[in-house]
Amino acid sequence: MISIAQRIAEELGVRQPQVQAAVALLDEGSTVPFIARYRKEVTGSLDDTQLRHLEERLRYLRELEERRAAILASIDEQGKLSPELAREINGADTKTRLEDLYLPYKPKRRTKGQIALEAGLGPLADSLFDDPTQDPEALAAGFVNAEQGVADVKAALEGARYILMERFAEDAALIDKLRRLLKQDATLTARVSPGKESEGAKFQDYFEHDEAFKGVPSHRALAIFRGRNEGILSVTLKVGDEAPGVAHPAEPIIASHVGIANQGRAADKWLSDVVRWTWKVKLYTHLETELLGELREAAEDEAIRVFASNLKDLLLAAPAGPRATLGLDPGLRTGCKVAIVDNTGKLLDTATIYPHAPSNRWDEALAVLAKLCAKHGVELIAIGNGTASRETDKLAAELIKKVPGLGLTKIMVSEAGASVYSASELAAKEFPELDVSLRGAVSIARRLQDPLAELVKIEPKAIGVGQYQHDVSQLKLARSLDAVVEDCVNAVGVDVNMASAPLLARISGLNATLAQNIVAHRDAHGAFNNRAELLKVARLGEKTFEQAAGFLRVMNGDNPLDASGVHPEAYPVVQRIAADTSRDVRGLLGDSSFLKRLDPAKFTDETFGLPTVTDILKELDKPGRDPRPEFKTASFQDGVETLHDLKLGMQLEGVVTNVTNFGAFVDIGVHQDGLVHISALSHTFVKDPREVVKAGDVVRVKVLEVDIPRQRIALSMRMDDTPGEKVEGQRGGQRGRGQGNARAAAPKQQAAPANNAMAALFANAKQLKK
Repeated sequence: MISIAQRIAEELGVRQPQVQAAVALLDEGSTVPFIARYRKEVTGSLDDTQLRHLEERLRYLRELEERRAAILASIDEQGKLSPELAREINGADTKTRLEDLYLPYKPKRRTKGQIALEAGLGPLADSLFDDPTQDPEALAAGFVNAEQGVADVKAALEGARYILMERFAEDAALIDKLRRLLKQDATLTARVSPGKESEGAKFQDYFEHDEAFKGVPSHRALAIFRGRNEGILSVTLKVGDEAPGVAHPAEPIIASHVGIANQGRAADKWLSDVVRWTWKVKLYTHLETELLGELREAAEDEAIRVFASNLKDLLLAAPAGPRATLGLDPGLRTGCKVAIVDNTGKLLDTATIYPHAPSNRWDEALAVLAKLCAKHGVELIAIGNGTASRETDKLAAELIKKVPGLGLTKIMVSEAGASVYSASELAAKEFPELDVSLRGAVSIARRLQDPLAELVKIEPKAIGVGQYQHDVSQLKLARSLDAVVEDCVNAVGVDVNMASAPLLARISGLNATLAQNIVAHRDAHGAFNNRAELLKVARLGEKTFEQAAGFLRVMNGDNPLDASGVHPEAYPVVQRIAADTSRDVRGLLGDSSFLKRLDPAKFTDETFGLPTVTDILKELDKPGRDPRPEFKTASFQDGVETLHDLKLGMQLEGVVTNVTNFGAFVDIGVHQDGLVHISALSHTFVKDPREVVKAGDVVRVKVLEVDIPRQRIALSMRMDDTPGEKVEGQRGGQRGRGQGNARAAAPKQQAAPANNAMAALFANAKQLKK
């Protein structure tokens, strides 16, 4: 039997010792960020993506081994564990295969087949199966026994039929053949439930929907399953025409597998009926449920992958940096909430202004903002992109013109999740006296300064960059998103003297309690002067220090290396480099030309190999460097504030807010994100939209269609596309724009006129934003 380490090594395309080393480190309590960054020699430089896959597969395969052991023990206790069966069970490489093999031995409630066996009908079933020349009714007459519950010939034959049906339906090899048939040839069929047409209008694209099961994309599968869960759609798997009176394609497979053939013998018709009922009653429902479950699970996994990718892009978006910022949470009747934070994110001031209808106190709002900006030396204005955002953006633009001496810059910021943070326990502790609505303005200001530091305070799934996030396994989603947050925070590192407890809690080796202890120690004793002082924090021991220290920065402390990503355990390497080159450690930092002349191999030893020394030299070159990109923002076009302002062919700048498998959503400043379908992302073939764009990217788009009644905008990143034409080609790369993509988005869509092209593009996008 292949070992867990060997299987994972084959899947990752790496050597087995690399996997074994990583597993040992994980079992010792090391985190993925720590292993990926500081144990490269041990794992052969496995990166964080490989390690996350390894961690997930390790969990699955260990669960598989636990289940295997339980199944072997159960069958052995029954005295039915033959050497051949044991070999098959030990060779099973999936949970599904294990359960197939266990099915005949699995304790179950009394079935009709078991009752028939108890009534003495086993010999009848065996006799008819072994010798089909016998007349079923004549043979069954000898098994009528009222005392055993077999009232007549019909009851005897029915009992024999159930014995054979259950025997066939528990054949693992047969189940596998039929499973492969359905996976390859089945059609996923969705139909509207009678009387649900009006209630389920949002699912109308699936009212009469047929699609090859093996090709159903995740977003479409989840839309269909949501329709089923809401009672709007019925969903089935079909193979062939399945016309009445015609044998199902599965029946010949069953008959051939069990050795039944209709040769005109007396029992052949009865046995054929057994085959038909085996499929209809026993196997079809079981396999349909299983395969629909697999489709849903695969769709969920893909949706979670997309969500995780988008979240990573958002968390690693460029920070505006430590500059005094005014946050504006736009509103109409209730006014715009204002919060000013200093360059460290500390709240300085708040206000509420009423520049918009119905109050229309425009000039007063300008005066208030100008006074606050001058008083607190504001450099940036962060405007939430919700209701009244464009009106508020116009207010900020006028403010900038009126007070040019302040050097203000305005930026539109996604406020997704700000309301969740505002009402959270964390926000209440942070700002106990502050109104909930004003907390949102603080969050908007801070997420411009440092998106990562602020967004970690919000439950990841509330940030709103995923597909069908409420329809997927919440345990899997949380595990995946937490891993993304952990990887992002540790990739950037945090200033231990500035970081909030939620941010510290995401550091390798730390948790919420230790993070609070660090903050409490900082509050009680002042700033940390070096990393070693972390060992004075309550409950922070040597193992935790080992895992966390490299990701915690002490700026302007006793040791310049404490502000870098060099781990304290590797400080002797730096000291050896300094001694060997007759340089001071501080003199090494940032001296690129000198450091690039050094040979990393010269400073390796038994503990620190070439990968680590190479990393150390890179870190000395740019100590504490932020891996995030340079800050830039989109400039929304003046005069384009609502869907009514959009004109076909208009070219605009926007920000990618969400990337899905079928395209990207772009905020162009009209309160409704537009969709750039995958076919319109590039002139070249695009397999995955994230190859072209990611959340937070500033892009230039062209308006192709606007559907005001349905609040839909079709955009293109191909500036030579012609508005109003139909979309061609499922994955881009086509010059024309015809029917192909309409079918990709909505399989039942036929050759649609131009004004219906966008409806096809949005067939799946409609559900995405919910």
